[in-house]
Amino acid sequence: MTSAELLDQALVEEATKKSGLVWVAGPGVPARALWHVWHEGAACLIGDGPGEQPLPGLVDGGPAEVTVRSKDKGGRLVVWTAKVVELAPDSEAWTAAVAELKGKRLNAPDGEAMPARWARECRVLRLEPTGATADLPEGSLARPPLPTPATTRRAMPAGLPRLLLKKKRKQR
Repeated sequence: MTSAELLDQALVEEATKKSGLVWVAGPGVPARALWHVWHEGAACLIGDGPGEQPLPGLVDGGPAEVTVRSKDKGGRLVVWTAKVVELAPDSEAWTAAVAELKGKRLNAPDGEAMPARWARECRVLRLEPTGATADLPEGSLARPPLPTPATTRRAMPAGLPRLLLKKKRKQR
C-alpha cells in the first residue's frame, strides 16, 4: 500500500469511529442518515425491523457510498465506498456486531430482549471499506426530508397561546 492509501484508510477509520451518524446511499437510493458502530474494520448497522432505521437499497454484496461528518462541526470529512455484507443471525460475526450495537442503541423498547428481536425481525449489515475514497462534493447538497410516516406536528393546544402570553406579562 502506498502512503496515500494508508492515510485514506486511517482517515476513513478514525472519522467513522468518532461519528455516531453517517450518510449512506445505495444504488439508485438517496443518502440517508444512519447510526452505526465501527467494529473490526467496518461500520455495522441494524435496521429494517419494527422501530429500527430503514436500510433501503443496501443489499448483501452490493455497493454503498458512505459520507462521514465531523462530530463537532457537522461538516463532511470523507466520502468512502463500501461493500455491503449482511450477517447471518446468531453467527459469530453477528453476535460480535450485535454486542457492540446493543451498547449504542438509544431508547430501545425491549432492553435485554433486543438481540432476540433483532435476530427475528431485523438485518445486521457491515459496510466494509473498499479502499476507495471520493472527492468531497461542492455545495451543500441539502434536500427536502424523505417521506416518512413519523410525524411530530400536531395541532397547537388551545391554551398554549394564553400560557405563552402569561409568561411574557410576568417578565415585564
